[in-house]
This record gives sequence, structure tokens and C-alpha cells, in this order.
Amino acid sequence: MKQVVHAACPHDCPDACGVLITVEDGRATKIQGDPGHPVTRGFLCAKVAKYLDRVYSPDRVLYPMRRVGPKGPVAGQRSCAPHDRVRDPVPHNQNPHTDPDPQTWQRISWDEALDEIAARFRAVANEFGSEAILPYSFGGTLGALNGASMDRRFFHRLGASQLDRAICSAAGEAGLESVLGIKLGTEPEQFSHSKYIIAWASNIHANNVHLWPFITEARRKGAKLVVIDPYRTRTAACADWHLPINPGTDAALALGMMHVIIGENLHDADYVSKYTLGFEQLREKVKEYPPERVAQWTGIAATDIRKLAREYATVRPSVIRLNYGVQRSEGGGMATRSIVMLPCVIGSWKEIGGGLQMSTSGAAAFNTKALKRTDLMQAALGREARTINMVELGRVLNTLNDPPVKALFVYNSNPAAVAPRHNEVVRGLLRPDLFTVVHEQFFTDTTDYADIVLPATTFFEHKDLQKAYGHYYVQVSNQAIAPLGECRPNVELFRALAERMGFEDACFRETVDEMIDLALGSDDPWFEGITRERLEVGQVRMNFGGQDSDQDAADLRFPRPGQRSGPTQTQPFLPFAQGGFRTPSGKAELYSEVVKALGLDPVADFTPPTESRHGKQPGALPLELLARKSDNFLNSTFSNVASVREMEESGLLEISSPDALARGIADGDRVRVFNHRGDILLKARVDGKVQPGVVSASLNWAKMTPGFQSINALTSEKLADMGNSATFYSVLVEVELSKPS
Repeated sequence: MKQVVHAACPHDCPDACGVLITVEDGRATKIQGDPGHPVTRGFLCAKVAKYLDRVYSPDRVLYPMRRVGPKGPVAGQRSCAPHDRVRDPVPHNQNPHTDPDPQTWQRISWDEALDEIAARFRAVANEFGSEAILPYSFGGTLGALNGASMDRRFFHRLGASQLDRAICSAAGEAGLESVLGIKLGTEPEQFSHSKYIIAWASNIHANNVHLWPFITEARRKGAKLVVIDPYRTRTAACADWHLPINPGTDAALALGMMHVIIGENLHDADYVSKYTLGFEQLREKVKEYPPERVAQWTGIAATDIRKLAREYATVRPSVIRLNYGVQRSEGGGMATRSIVMLPCVIGSWKEIGGGLQMSTSGAAAFNTKALKRTDLMQAALGREARTINMVELGRVLNTLNDPPVKALFVYNSNPAAVAPRHNEVVRGLLRPDLFTVVHEQFFTDTTDYADIVLPATTFFEHKDLQKAYGHYYVQVSNQAIAPLGECRPNVELFRALAERMGFEDACFRETVDEMIDLALGSDDPWFEGITRERLEVGQVRMNFGGQDSDQDAADLRFPRPGQRSGPTQTQPFLPFAQGGFRTPSGKAELYSEVVKALGLDPVADFTPPTESRHGKQPGALPLELLARKSDNFLNSTFSNVASVREMEESGLLEISSPDALARGIADGDRVRVFNHRGDILLKARVDGKVQPGVVSASLNWAKMTPGFQSINALTSEKLADMGNSATFYSVLVEVELSKPS
């Protein structure tokens, strides 16, 4: 029997694609983008297009496992098939599954695994208190249920430490919300109406690919694409103008642009007077940032700064696609805040095809209170549990006391690959007194240090509710196939653990459909009419109602794919055309008391990162490192899928010709990259993608590299100025030729 199941991609990407999965006799045989989804429009990224290779990989974890060997990676073992192994999807009952090393792992039943975890948790809680147990998760799935529902209920009821999930976007979100008050932005469909598009730290062509067709359409109509990025990304290579900026200096550039815009009266005085707070303070502040001064920090010529500012303010509508690379610096929150001020100053929020997009996730405000049940902490502790920042895992595992972390439960994350201070993280994970459980689809870097590994489903194998942070459509992702082996989704795993721990609260017995209904039970009028039953059929746009604009929207409504007119057209959403900001003042806050309370300039400013060419660190190393994401992996996800790895050359250090020449390095040489935190061996690539003073290397699993090394051996646990986020791009290193071993 053949059927097509509608699902939604839950991976950490703004596109949240609608997916159609063809199933024949219980086996998934085809995956494609949903042609009826207004943003997906029938195609998928190269990674997810190969998702059958992931689902039916011979290296899936299919059964619970108990460690019987020592912790740590085993030389010669990999969690992926070599290139010459079968990669075509086959039924799981015919899968050439690779059994784990019997010297390391012993297969056990789910009952044995759950009993052991419950017993160990009870023992830890009795001796050290329940806060000695730490959950660790992030964006392995962004599904509302399997990302943050039954798991939160379980750990809240247990009285475990809370986790501040700040490793990725917290600084940028704080900067965005300090101006707008909510995570809203320009919807992707409007980019086709833009005349001037700035991709600021946004590699759209690789990591936000479903926005690209709208930009292509705009460019066919004469729009200009400008890319601001220290690295020559795929998007930069396609742009009309690439401005390579020095890492961590984005706030200075935004302030320099506003110096020109305000100084030359290119701002929208009417919009500013009606809908912003603190414009006069901003006018005074930007006088400190003339282009000539900004050029010294950013590496962008003063003439180009003036040109950029004038074009952005006068070629209308103009829009900014801002991504999270900006906020992975020591001043990432302030940088984001400064950039988000730009459309407020020129009034481009009024225009279809104007404004800014960084995140749209504030629109689909699910009832997370009902999903997460933070009130359950009261039953366990009589108070809220302590909070631990996930960025600081290395320090926490090695030095935290009162109480120390004695049990770690990892799911939806791979901290041995993605967390900063890799060497310290590994040192902590190797502790013999640390009981570690990992719920995973594959044997990752983190499972190398686990005591118990539990098999996890992919999104093909469970049902979930999905929103996006790059568009305004909500979806139900329907289950397409039965779980492979003995895999379980997060919801069912934590439901079973709650039962083992004796938790009798009714919330642990709620079905998946009941939880979806709870999530959709929001008081927000944008959810009016959005029900599970509608979502099970296909995507539904948030219910924004009519919008006013300076333009005539009648001719700019967005037809669904394949349709040019009719009642299915939707009216553009202009969140701030007439104010409507969700800040304390109700206006765009160019001056913010919230920011002032953080000890920061209440308007904006630029301070060079400590680890940067302009920092004041004594004896500083000379090269700024971009520890960036790969184009074809998603953080550490997909790194082990052979058909995806074929698209990505890993293990490279990209370095400029002048920096390579000064060190006697040629293209292809083995080099050592190091600082006081660690070192890693990579192959030099002298290809012109970075400017002098900058080097770049991409994230990969340590077990995929010689010597089990990670680029995060070089990154620090220093937190950003807002949001307590990670600073992966504020790192100084030196590079030398590797000595023969």
C-alpha cells in the first residue's frame, strides 16, 4: 500500500519546510518538499533531500545500550558508513545495521535501562540533592513536543537543575527584543518586492535556501543584493556587492550608517516621531561614529560606508536579512540592537518588502506554560531550581559545587562537539563519578562518554507540532513510519521515566494529540481558528487579519504556489507599519531602560571584543578565528551521513594569502591552529574567502578528525553582553606549519 504523509522538517533552520513522505508497505521510499507550502514551494535543501539515508543508516542506534568498556572514543571507530558502503535507503528489516563494539557496549532492554536510570537518579538526589541532576538539550529538534514538553515536565517534577539554553541565539534575541519587544520581522514572501536587500551575516544560499527564490525574483526586477560578512560565503559570491567586515565590528558599522543617514536627513522624521523612543539620544550618539573612525574598526572604507548608508536609506523598499553570526561575538547583543534600529530610523517597516527579518518566532506563541509546567518544581523543591548556563558546561562539570553535577541527561544535543572549551567538556565527561545518559539517533561524540545510550526516533517516526523562525506558517508533522528497532521519541521516553520515578501527576499521561491541543490553546488572536485538525491536513498561516501600508496592498497579495488569484491569496503582514511594538513604551526603543539596567549604554555603542585585533588583551595572538557552521551540515547534525559528507570538504583552515605567506604555509599544508585553550591540526586552504587577519574553520565531530580534535578546543566560555550567549567568533589564534610526527 502506498501513501503520502505530510510532515514538517524540525531541524534548527528558519525554513521549517513542509515535507511529503511517500510510504510503501511501511517503508519510506521518497521525500520531497511540499509544493503547496508557500515558502517550501516543492523543494528541499540538499541535506534533507537525502534524509532517507539518515533514517535508514546502518549506524542508527536501535536499542538501549549500557557501557561495559571505558569512557572515551575508541581509535578506528566511526559513527558513519565509509563511502564505499551501501547508502541507498532499504527497509529496516533488511538494513545492514552496524552493531556497536561489544567491548564497549552491551545491549539491554528498555525496562533495564529505565530501572537503572531511575535508581541512579534516586541515589544522586538522596546523597546530593536533585539539583545535582542536569538535563542538557537544545535544537536537535524544534518540534514543540519533542523539543520542550514532556522532558521539561519530567525534570521540573524531579527538581533537577534548570538549563539556560543560551548557546546559539540568546544574545541576538535580547538585542532584537530590546528594540522591537517581540521576535517578529519581514515575511519571506515580501523579499520579492524589495529593491535593496542586505544579507547581514546571513548565508542565505546555504542556510536559509527557501528565502533565495524570493531574492532571485527581486533581483530579476532590478533589486540589489549586498552581503556584509567576514567570510566569502556562497551568498557573498552571488551578491552584487560583498563588504568583508572584520569580525565583531558590526555595531560600529550600523552606528556609522546611522551617522550618515541622520546627518544627511535621510531618516523618516514622521515615522521616528510617531513610533520611536530616544531618537534625540541616538542622534547624539551616532555623532561619535563618523565613517572614517568606523572604517578603522571594520576594515570597510569610509566611502563604502557612506555609499551603503545612502543606498539603504534611499533605494526603497529596502530590507535586511540579519542572521545569528553577528551575535556570536562578545558584543553580539549590542550589535544586533544597533542593526535592528536601522529600519526604525528610515521607516521601512511601513513598506511591503521593507523592514528586517531575524526571527519570526514571536508570532506563533504556543502555550508553553501548559507544555513545560514549571509549577511542578514546587512539588519537588518548594521553589525554583537553580539555573546552569549550557555554554559553561566545561566549567560546570569540573568545578561547580553545592551541589556538583553528578548525573547528566543529554538529548537533542551533542555537547562534546558543539560546546565551547571542548577539552574541558571532555575532561568533565570522563569523570568516573558522573552518570551520563544520552538519547540519540547515532553514536555521536557525546555517546563516547555515556553510561547509557537510548535510541531516538527521527521526525519520520513520531508526530509533532512545528512553527518556524523564518516564516509565519504552523504545521503538524504527522508520523510517517513506525519507529525503527526500539527507538522512542522524547515524549514517550520521559513519560516512561516519570512512571518509573513514581510521578502520578496527570500531565504525564496526556496523549500527543492532547498536548498539541494544549499548545494551540493560546489566548493570542493570531491563533484564532488554528486547530490540530486543520494542521493535520497542511500548513496554516498565522491569523494576522488586515494590514495597513503606505503601498496599495491589493496588487501585492501573495498567491499560493500555482495560483495567481482568488480567495487563497494572503495579505502581507506588516508588524510595525503603524507602531505596535511590544516594548514597555509601545515604541521602537532607540533608548532602552532595560539595556541600561544591564550596565550597558541605553542607546548603543561599540566596544571591540577582548579577543580581537582591536582588543586590549596583553600578548594577544594575531589571527581572528571564525569557528563557523559548515554549508552542508547543520551544526553537528548530518556530519556522519556519508552522502551528505560527500558535499562538504572538512578539516580545512581557510587562511589569506598574506597570512599564509608570512608563515611559510602553502595550500594543502598540514597546519597547527592553537591558543592557550588548545590546538587542532587542519589542512590549509588558501582560497581568498577570508581577509588578512582572519582564519576560518568549520565545526565537525571530533571522531571525524585525526586525534579526535574539535575546533571548539579553541573557543571560550566567555558570555556575550546580552542573553548570556556563546562567543564563538571572539577567538584569537596562531597558525604554524605542523611538525612531522
